[in-house]
Amino acid sequence: MSKTQLFDLDGKIAFVSGASRGIGEAIAKLLAQQGAHVIVSSRKIDDCQKVADAIIADGGQATAIACHIGEMEQISNVFAQIKEQFGRLDILVNNAATNPQFCNVLDTDLGAFQKTVDVNIRGYYFMSIEGGKLMKQNGGGSIINVASINGVSPGEFQGIYSVTKAAVISMTKVFAKECAQFGIRCNALLPGLTDTKFASALTKNDAILNLALTRIPLKRVAAPSEMAGAVLYLASEASSYTTGVALNVDGGFLS
Repeated sequence: MSKTQLFDLDGKIAFVSGASRGIGEAIAKLLAQQGAHVIVSSRKIDDCQKVADAIIADGGQATAIACHIGEMEQISNVFAQIKEQFGRLDILVNNAATNPQFCNVLDTDLGAFQKTVDVNIRGYYFMSIEGGKLMKQNGGGSIINVASINGVSPGEFQGIYSVTKAAVISMTKVFAKECAQFGIRCNALLPGLTDTKFASALTKNDAILNLALTRIPLKRVAAPSEMAGAVLYLASEASSYTTGVALNVDGGFLS
């Protein structure tokens, strides 16, 4: 009896934003382990190169390309580069996000609001458009948006971040419906509390952490690697009939 090839990504080109650390890094490394050539991207090229080098050292294929998804010109440039260098894109993981303000909603700063919307909504939206155009030319692909449980149940003092993540869930359904005819699937991952630098405001504060753990049936914080397996499923042929889904990987928080 042979093993399943459902999770095999040999020959696939995958782009992962926010891949220099945390969940994005874990996703990039797992997709590469399964055979994809992974384009490792974040704002700083040096950080991307470290992850790409680690993938290559492990026998995988990777290329580092910097892109700040909050800048429209950089989105255009990165997809021009992907088209020229690879000629195709099979998997797009929108993972880069920002959450610059932790405060009561009434104290929302306009600058922080705009930055969060520019990256978490506009960035994901136009990354998906450009990625979708490339996928359409090659008969299909898979877009995976990293949203958050905050998009379903808003996090305290994380007002605009929670609003943008709710928008990402809605956006996922829009792309799933309108791009299915092109062979493009679009799904969202909703991570729960994960041990990353991004979530350190929550995980490093004992009072907040202990309160959070009372609401998580598994009674622990996730490791970034525990998010990567769900993305592999959504990126691979194993999920060929799955589109428009918001997949909770949250230790039971939303149950």
